[in-house]
Amino acid sequence: METLSQTESPLAWPAGVRTEQMRVTDGTQYVRVAGSGPTVLLLHGFGDTGDMWVPLAKVLMKDHTVIVPDLRGMGLSSHPEGGYEKMAQARDLAHILDQLRITQVALVTHDIGNMVGYAFAVQYPERTTKWVVMDAPLPGIGHWDEQLKNPKVWHFNFRGPDVERLVAGRERILLDRFYNELSATPAKIDEATRNHYAALYALPGAIHNALGGQFAAFAQDAIDNQKLLAEKGKLAMPVLAIGGDHSYGAYLATEIGFAASNVQTGFITNSGHWIMEEQPEQAIALILPFLRGA
Repeated sequence: METLSQTESPLAWPAGVRTEQMRVTDGTQYVRVAGSGPTVLLLHGFGDTGDMWVPLAKVLMKDHTVIVPDLRGMGLSSHPEGGYEKMAQARDLAHILDQLRITQVALVTHDIGNMVGYAFAVQYPERTTKWVVMDAPLPGIGHWDEQLKNPKVWHFNFRGPDVERLVAGRERILLDRFYNELSATPAKIDEATRNHYAALYALPGAIHNALGGQFAAFAQDAIDNQKLLAEKGKLAMPVLAIGGDHSYGAYLATEIGFAASNVQTGFITNSGHWIMEEQPEQAIALILPFLRGA
């Protein structure tokens, strides 16, 4: 299978980052590990891979251990047919942490990573110290059903073999739609970044797993989330909800507040959904004090 080496990536990881294909249910996940100290688990979403976290990880690894997987079926992880329910993905992450002998983590998540992050935190609250959640709501919680009526999320149901035939060879065009329509300044997602992710999403199985795996599981994720929220109540750990002013903004904290009781608001100016690409300095300035605070 075609892969991209670290040296080809425009989002270059610094020296000292270890990488490994780690066994999970029915496949492997590509995991980057670096630094030392308290552990932070960084989870990406659609349109990105773990590479989105390079600017933050470079800073964090000075005094933290950072773990950065590519989500199931995405990036350089393997491409199994099933297992895309976020509860199942969270259990795989717990298995990865067990293999690395890590008992507790702070979470920093974006987009679909938020959904996997919530699934981890609600199943393993004793293993989750803090959570930074960025610019996407949670299936089945809060005003999720209203979110589904937003015409900007038509892609949630964009899948199937004919869709995949339409997208094949045009992955860059599909991703440009997300970068251009869901950003405040499309030029902030530069050509090198766009080409990098287009190549990764052109790998065999990648679009199928994203559309027919990650997105298709949202309906079951909503059922799972409602059940666990009813059974376990709101998360108690500190949460920082960060939204871009051209996207969810301060409203994200309201939505996450349906699932967590101790939520702080983080607000990014001149940014849409792609916070780490559009305004990484602002994001880092919010995230570091939250993670390093008592």
